[in-house]
Amino acid sequence: MSDIGDWFKSIPLITRYWFAGSIIVPLIGRLGLINPMYLVLWPEAFIHRFQIWRPLSATFYFPVGPGTGFLYLVNLYFLYQYSTRLETGAFDGRPADYVFMLMFNWICILITGLIMDMQLLMIPLIMSVLYVWAQLNRDMIVSFWFGTRFKACYLPWVILAFNYIIGGSIVNELIGNLVGHLYFFLMFKYPMDLGGSSFLTTPQFLYRWFPNRRGGVSGFGAPPPSRRQAPDDQGGRHNWGQGFRLGHD
Repeated sequence: MSDIGDWFKSIPLITRYWFAGSIIVPLIGRLGLINPMYLVLWPEAFIHRFQIWRPLSATFYFPVGPGTGFLYLVNLYFLYQYSTRLETGAFDGRPADYVFMLMFNWICILITGLIMDMQLLMIPLIMSVLYVWAQLNRDMIVSFWFGTRFKACYLPWVILAFNYIIGGSIVNELIGNLVGHLYFFLMFKYPMDLGGSSFLTTPQFLYRWFPNRRGGVSGFGAPPPSRRQAPDDQGGRHNWGQGFRLGHD
């Protein structure tokens, strides 16, 4: 047990709580401590009955059973792997920026879920984080099942197909990829490659709650190299429907 405890404590802080919540909440539903119907996102119950916990519980909850257990474990693994890599890589020492990314992606997914009557938000949020990691490391060669190797930029789409094959809904993964792309475009690509304004800025209150762990100005991690060529007089500076539903087979 001490080895498990040491491993759990080694997980970066934000990923640790997300990972733990994604185990505890499904376990609560599985054991029947809380009726799973109270853990999913139902727009009518959330909006008209003011059951305000549903957006959060639907982010952590997943109906674990004989037909969904493997899909759940695979996505739990993706959460651990790629959230850890982002938090200790591009966002190392900048927890506020990482929390802001999660909040932005979660709000976009929540709005989409309310419009499309989705009940579960776990997989889209995990996929959005995986998509951002893949774009920040797009030229890295990654390995997948059966020894297949390809560039990281293709990984979200390979996983989309993989999750669909093992019983997921392609809509969940697609929404996650699109939201991840929206964040990556607005935070990195548009201001860096296209010379546009930066539309996303981490709120100052997040820096007070999650201060940087090292010196320097607040930023948003390690963005990919810009493809735009800076003018010589600038000293080389860059211008910066559905979803997985209960009872799904």
